[in-house]
Amino acid sequence: MKSTVATIMKQKSEHDRITMLTAYDYSTAKLIDQAGVDMILVGDSLGMVMLGYENTLSVTMEDMIHHTAAVSRGASSAMVVADMPFMSYQTSVYDAVVNAGRLVKDGHAHAVKLEGGEEFVPHIKAITEASIPVVAHIGMTPQSVNKFGGFKVQGKSLDAAAKIIRDARAVQEAGAFAVVMECVPDKLAEYISGILEIPTIGIGAGAGCDGQVLVYQDMLGMFSDFTPKFVKRFANVGEVMKAAFKDYIYETKSGAFPAEENTFRMPEGIDFSTLEKEDNTK
Repeated sequence: MKSTVATIMKQKSEHDRITMLTAYDYSTAKLIDQAGVDMILVGDSLGMVMLGYENTLSVTMEDMIHHTAAVSRGASSAMVVADMPFMSYQTSVYDAVVNAGRLVKDGHAHAVKLEGGEEFVPHIKAITEASIPVVAHIGMTPQSVNKFGGFKVQGKSLDAAAKIIRDARAVQEAGAFAVVMECVPDKLAEYISGILEIPTIGIGAGAGCDGQVLVYQDMLGMFSDFTPKFVKRFANVGEVMKAAFKDYIYETKSGAFPAEENTFRMPEGIDFSTLEKEDNTK
């Protein structure tokens, strides 16, 4: 069954935990989709795990459209949500709507995600009024890394927690159909999940959320620059890949690859020297 805004919101009311993973290319999206995940996030995290930037701030709209379109071609059942990159919506409400529209029209996303709470209520309202579903993102918002002074847990004090609660209520009122909460204490995330009508999707926010999201390279051990505390490694695919690459190098250098089963043959009796004689007579 195709995941939609209606089915995702129904999962909250039925206490059916929502599953979300990132993807950035066709092949990975197809595998994740076939596994049965509810939502695929084309995150601006691609700046770090795909492009090698130190944070997400350098990711462009063109990057996001390119990768979202690839993911959309591989996802037949999962809802595809595309991140709005840094400065694609902060500049104005008009820019927010235009760029959200580009992600849907050119990237074939089903919804967009943008970071920020109360400050971006007008942007969320305008995007949803343009018939584009919005997933909000509050708590630790990576595009604000310079403001926060690093990737730090948010909402640990009562004042900070109150701000995140206001943000959660504000984005729901503005029309977001779901909200990602990143790096907030589990009790705060559970409290917010209880007061909101829309689903909450946690990443480093404990088990009390209505769903969870992870970067697929993190949970498969494919990205080793750093590993956040909230990541669980479900498989060590990175080591499997490195072992396969080493086997390929060894077999190529030793001559074991390509073997007979990897090779195309011509009919017996072909004598290439006759071709050279024909060329010399011309």
